[in-house]
Amino acid sequence: MQRCHWATGDELLREYHDTEWGVPLHDDRALFEFLCLEGAQAGLSWRTVLAKREHYRRVFHNFEIVRVAAMTERELAELLLDPGIIRNRLKVWATRDNALAALAVIAEFGSLDGYLWSFVDGQPLLNRWRDQSEVPASTELSDRMSKALKQRGFRFVGSTICYSLLQATGMVNDHLVGCFRHAACAGGR
Repeated sequence: MQRCHWATGDELLREYHDTEWGVPLHDDRALFEFLCLEGAQAGLSWRTVLAKREHYRRVFHNFEIVRVAAMTERELAELLLDPGIIRNRLKVWATRDNALAALAVIAEFGSLDGYLWSFVDGQPLLNRWRDQSEVPASTELSDRMSKALKQRGFRFVGSTICYSLLQATGMVNDHLVGCFRHAACAGGR
């Protein structure tokens, strides 16, 4: 069975690739989780974040947006002592700030899902890369998403992070054409 090359040497990455990465996701809570975890990844590997994901879920109330938005300064400060997460002050506080920004988006657009998917007109973009070297780190789409999210108060949403979010949540299908998940994640296209 052929997979994208980044998922061939590690069991945790392989499981994530085979079951989650690139699957179109439309749940506000899960989208918010990916937005926060992609931001936590900045400067690190996705493997590092993935290994800490269950702990992130525990300390950030399973990424329930309302509960994360209500986290106090004290709760956030205590997380800086927790080795189960990435203890970067800016990233920890950004999680709460992003929850507040997400609540504003939900109030305006009805859902985080509707807002984020509007960047791809509600349908996954299907790429047909044959080699990993063809897959971009960012695109005009991720540039546009990044700028829009920043204007709405989101943090740790640079263009590369946004492109990773688009890939992870199936808004962009970047499974290589030869990967067994490419067709499965095509979203009807």
